Amino acid sequence: MRKSLIIATLWLMALGSLHAGPDAPVEMIVRASSGKISAIAQRHGLVVVRSISDGRGLFLLRTNSGSWDAVHAEMDADPDVANCEQNAIVNLPEARTGRLNQSTAAILEALPDRTLVSYFDRLVWRGYVLQPAATIIKIAEAQKQYSSGGGIVAIIDTGIDDRHPALAGGIVPGYDFIRDQNGIPSDTQDLAQSTAAILEGGDTGGVFRAARVNQSTAAILEQSTAAILEARGLPPAFGHGTMVAGLVRLVAPSASIMPLRAFTSDGSASTADILSAIYWAVDHGANVINMSFSMVAPSDELLRALNYANDSNVIAVASAGNAGLETTAYPAAYRHVIGVGSTNNLDVRSTFSNYGSGLVRLAAPGEALITPFPGGAYAAVWGTSFSAALVSGGASLVVDTFSGIDPARADQQLSRTRKVSPELGLGRLDLLEALRRMAIVKK
Repeated sequence: MRKSLIIATLWLMALGSLHAGPDAPVEMIVRASSGKISAIAQRHGLVVVRSISDGRGLFLLRTNSGSWDAVHAEMDADPDVANCEQNAIVNLPEARTGRLNQSTAAILEALPDRTLVSYFDRLVWRGYVLQPAATIIKIAEAQKQYSSGGGIVAIIDTGIDDRHPALAGGIVPGYDFIRDQNGIPSDTQDLAQSTAAILEGGDTGGVFRAARVNQSTAAILEQSTAAILEARGLPPAFGHGTMVAGLVRLVAPSASIMPLRAFTSDGSASTADILSAIYWAVDHGANVINMSFSMVAPSDELLRALNYANDSNVIAVASAGNAGLETTAYPAAYRHVIGVGSTNNLDVRSTFSNYGSGLVRLAAPGEALITPFPGGAYAAVWGTSFSAALVSGGASLVVDTFSGIDPARADQQLSRTRKVSPELGLGRLDLLEALRRMAIVKK
């Protein structure tokens, strides 16, 4: 196992980019009868790119010229078109931070011992299992008295490192919507082979030092490895899927992880790929969908897909975003989604966390969480993305403890929390209390 600690300060908020120049290609998501879509495309000068979800009358179309406003007006006037919206680009930009500060330095000092311990038959870092967040939300107590998780948690994100010791053996096949292929999408697919080899090479017991590997990631690596990666850098969202999966697995080590790659390692996705991932997750047996991203603009088709998930008894969890604003962001703000904000280890709202009664249902720790990173490493991360992952793990405990529970009831019980600031919904996640109260009601 690689003995290295990645400090990835990921303050993530996804923004829907809806702008295109008058001559730029425009992609749109169109709902129409499959028997009419070719005729619709022909009369509007469009190209049918693909079906977004087979059998649902949902298609991705493209025009190589014309403004979105003009195309949208034409499509709205077409009686054969039930709905048309732009295929927004969703981004995961980080804060421009790359230097170790007092907070991150303190974490390094607190984790000098990379001792391996057995955690549900997996050898992992002691600092991962015994981190403060685990104590705060009472992971060990909940697992001991009720459940270590169950069902399938689908993670719509970047790829995943399925060979990481903390994750191996608990991953079911998913889908790569960027490459359009079944299987387990890798976190290293976007890296040059030489860079991936350096990352996965493991240390040789040499001198370690902090290395700035991209704008928001500082790593403790073997000195020669650190120097190489500092020069080459890593994509800004590299490892995000693995880090999210690691926190789901921390809470629910007996759950299965279904990786659905809609985001590239540069942190970008399209609404169409996200929609495809939601429908794919539901149709392939997911019990929980984790969405550690947020969009500024609402989407009718995103809402429709999440309603389908809810009607299919699938629990949806989403991050509130990291702009530090009282605002609305999607999908967290939708009624059938558990929107999650971030707190620090003192149950105070993280300064970066979005908040507000219309957005946040509950909160979970989101600062300095220790989680797996590609190449057998570990990371310390910040962001509502990772708070959401803890809640998704909690949802897996609920699913396993109370088979057949519907999303509304799961939401209600998970929201029986420790009271904190009213700007963070019903409070901070308390797994033991949520499961205890559910057990009482069940009796």
